[in-house]
Amino acid sequence: MGHFLFPQPMDRVRKNYGKVSQIYWSSKMRPRLFTPGPTQISDQVTKAMAQPMRHHRSPEFKQFFADTSKLLQQFFKTKNDVLTLTSSGSGGMEGAIVNFLSRGDKVITVEAGKFGQRWGEISRAYGLEVIPLIIEWGDFATPDDIKNLLLKNPDAKAVLFTHSETSTGTAFDVQGITRVVRENSEALTIIDGVTSVGVLPFFMDEWDVDVCVSGSQKGAMIPPGLAFVAISERAWRCAETSDLPKYYFDFKKARKTLRNDTTPFTPATTLLIGLNEALKLFHAKGHEYHWQKYAAMSYAVRTGLTAAGLEVFSRQPSHALTAMKVPTGIDGQEFVKIMRDKYNLTLAGGQDHLKGKIFRLAHMGYYDHLDMIAFAAALELALRDLGWPLVPGLAVQGIQKAYTEFINKPA
Repeated sequence: MGHFLFPQPMDRVRKNYGKVSQIYWSSKMRPRLFTPGPTQISDQVTKAMAQPMRHHRSPEFKQFFADTSKLLQQFFKTKNDVLTLTSSGSGGMEGAIVNFLSRGDKVITVEAGKFGQRWGEISRAYGLEVIPLIIEWGDFATPDDIKNLLLKNPDAKAVLFTHSETSTGTAFDVQGITRVVRENSEALTIIDGVTSVGVLPFFMDEWDVDVCVSGSQKGAMIPPGLAFVAISERAWRCAETSDLPKYYFDFKKARKTLRNDTTPFTPATTLLIGLNEALKLFHAKGHEYHWQKYAAMSYAVRTGLTAAGLEVFSRQPSHALTAMKVPTGIDGQEFVKIMRDKYNLTLAGGQDHLKGKIFRLAHMGYYDHLDMIAFAAALELALRDLGWPLVPGLAVQGIQKAYTEFINKPA
């Protein structure tokens, strides 16, 4: 004990405690989750979900579900129905297709990443005629791109695209795309908002969006297991003529039970309790607060890591997450592994052909700018472990400087 109470010459420190670093790194640090889903959740939400189990058909729970549904409408900025499904976001995507389209319908799918491709995969599985707009991963589609396809395919029944493409960290212009769809066709706009609702500016009614799907483990900041689908009256009219098979994801059945403040099947009650708490916390600070917070963190991370010599992957980055190219000469999968196994920080690597070429970290979720600085510190250590010549502190300083510049810039 006394050895640690009094200063000692450095040569003695090195001699006596040379193995301290090995002991330190061999012990697990506090886990830090930076994946773009599931994301970090607050202590308040965790505690809320530890409440005693409630029965989903009780009068108490019906009132609770009604209150939560109203909070969801505010979350999506809509006065229309928002259905809550016990499923992943992909279940909501499938439901959006089978409830509003019919056999043989032509749809335009914007495929600029793994989740844009999923729109096409689900559509083909149900026998729809798919007109894909294939975009290089990391790039984005413009409203004019959509307009040109609509002019060539005036009989398209829907345009399906992603607001924030999680596989590439790319944002799309929902307002602009929806506007050109309205001006040039009768097609529905069906949007994957899984990593955008609550994170990026999104106005369901003001932008005249027909269907938007989101998930619980992203901007809502609760564990995975719930999907949310906001639906316009225009889309509900299409549901009356849809002939695609459906049972669990029968939205008309879900809408009918929503009118009675319940669900057609047993919901994930504990997740709904967490959702109610999370949405109350969200609305207490407001959309603008969260949009600006995520914008500040994403700007700071991209600016700081770029200053340290890394390169942003996306040509139009989303504030929900950042995708960075793995430096030349570095094994991207090994980098993700070292971050996880040595520094106990979990982030996401690239998917499909981008595996080992990019890494992705979340800004959406229960994070603040100090979490981003902690991430940068671990990144510097891991890259140096792999032999990349990074100046210590450069990424950390870059993030701090960029964040300060962002929050102090004139409105």
